[in-house]
Amino acid sequence: MSARTIESDAMQPDTHYAKSGDVRIAYQVFGQGAFDLVYVPGFVSNIDLYWDYPAMAHFLARLGSFCRVIVFDKRGTGLSDRGVSVPTLEERMDDVRAVMDAVGSERAAVFGVSEGGAMSMLFAATYPERTQALVLCGTYPHFFTYVLSPEAFEESLARVETTWGTGASLAVFAPSKVADERSGNGGGASNGSGRARRRCSP
Repeated sequence: MSARTIESDAMQPDTHYAKSGDVRIAYQVFGQGAFDLVYVPGFVSNIDLYWDYPAMAHFLARLGSFCRVIVFDKRGTGLSDRGVSVPTLEERMDDVRAVMDAVGSERAAVFGVSEGGAMSMLFAATYPERTQALVLCGTYPHFFTYVLSPEAFEESLARVETTWGTGASLAVFAPSKVADERSGNGGGASNGSGRARRRCSP
């Protein structure tokens, strides 16, 4: 039985959209508790497909057991508007504010993962009165210093272009899960091979 059936059927969060300028940002809200938590993802996400990946569904369900969780897809990714120009860090950071405004969250803990850490830090510095706490996981102050050199980054982009949608990135991001068929399916879904469903509300 999947994690979706076991842990998230009670939630089944609908996908809503917040306007950030002319861009629609997809988000979901679930859980309850004494405070709000905004989960800011890494460079790619799909909030609907999260629930098909057992480890992620379990993680989100645990977060939702003690706080109200707000997840969203950054502009240009997942269920949010595509076809946007390359956004600035400030524009992406302001998408967090737009989503918080849409759900009536005046103050929240901001949880930034990987590439989402930079915009989380900028949000906390720009809106300290709306930031209850800042949590960072696997992030960095400067990508080319701490993650990949510019040359290695270009090589990585070339690999992504030729293998996108195959799940090949799992070997880079979660090598211990390559042999796990469930994780393999989840990895493929996260980089484009999974089916996309929209449970949308106006």
